[in-house]
Amino acid sequence: MRHRSKTAKLKRNASHRKALLSNLACSLIEHGRIKTTLGKAKALRPVAEKLVTLAKRDDLHSRRLASAYLHQKEMVKKLFSEVAPANKERQGGYCRITKLGPRMSDSAPMAYIEWVDRPAADEAEDLLAEVAEEKPTTKAKATAEIPATDEASPEDTATSDEASAQQDPSAEAELEVEAEEVVADEAVEEENKD
Repeated sequence: MRHRSKTAKLKRNASHRKALLSNLACSLIEHGRIKTTLGKAKALRPVAEKLVTLAKRDDLHSRRLASAYLHQKEMVKKLFSEVAPANKERQGGYCRITKLGPRMSDSAPMAYIEWVDRPAADEAEDLLAEVAEEKPTTKAKATAEIPATDEASPEDTATSDEASAQQDPSAEAELEVEAEEVVADEAVEEENKD
């Protein structure tokens, strides 16, 4: 019989499990979407939804209950000021779990857990963060791997790129994106050679 075995234990004792879920809830509140294992995401969803329900009441008692669970004042403030107002009209189901497939190292099933009513700006930031994870993050490595042309030396192109970036701030961002694309293309070519 599986009576009263609803709680996902996650192979942890009660205090460790409570701390884990508290930290996952804080990360979800802070970032809007987190990547974790499917079991942890399923265990986090009821916790996160109960916290949003508390925040929608928006009284002192609910604020203290949320603070007692989360232990981070900034996250409590963000929960009550940003997450709860975004879900004001929704009657439940504040979180969405999206399965991603197995993790490379240990084949653990992975998933994204995110707020259903997230601002579009947060979604765009997450896409940029995913792209940044796949590509090298150091600017020096990206600029070092860009092939130099015969017409100008790398020092001349660097000074001209810096001058154009000073004139237009969006030009610097475009240069970084182009450098990252070149590095990614070279990495794909190297993988194909192997």
